[in-house]
Amino acid sequence: MRMRGKMVIRNVNLETVCGITSKLPENTHMEFAFAGKSNVGKSSLINGLMNRKALARTSAQPGKTQTINYYNINDQLYFVDLPGYGYAKVNEEEKAKWGKMVENYLHTSKQLKAVFLLIDIRHEPSGNDKMMYKWILAQGFAPIIIATKLDKINRSQVQKHVKMIREGLQVVKNTTVIPYSAQTKQGREEIYELLDYYLEEPDPVDWA
Repeated sequence: MRMRGKMVIRNVNLETVCGITSKLPENTHMEFAFAGKSNVGKSSLINGLMNRKALARTSAQPGKTQTINYYNINDQLYFVDLPGYGYAKVNEEEKAKWGKMVENYLHTSKQLKAVFLLIDIRHEPSGNDKMMYKWILAQGFAPIIIATKLDKINRSQVQKHVKMIREGLQVVKNTTVIPYSAQTKQGREEIYELLDYYLEEPDPVDWA
């Protein structure tokens, strides 16, 4: 059974920043990765989860941040912030380098337990969103969908838009979709519950 409200953020530290040529760290704690297109609210979500106003930087120039950022949470787990994708002004060469870096991370991290894929709840998933979703699946993970910018639509429209995201991505059965608002923090407790679940449960590999 999942216990509500157990996740308490005591200390947070931006521990490692990896660029294209950096060697990825071999962490000993669980990692939870966050992926999403530029301007989807990824920094706002991570700051909200960490209870920090601006530790995760919101770039004034979308698409400019091309690093993988590791945030150490409570010396217990890592939030791994992957570079935003889909920004039109980033040239194809840069996109290819970014893709290789992220693919390398998803493929080689020994501690990655779950990938959160952020989708703007207001719009149908873009071609880049669909590609990223399939890419994460191909690496062996079923992404947890965070439908951001919840406060930008009427409450009566939420289920309709969640359905639009599910159908647009053609998500696998039983995929979790959590609507999230950076303004009200609605959805944060559900994300904490998921994190608690991973921290409390033994590694599924051990069940075999």
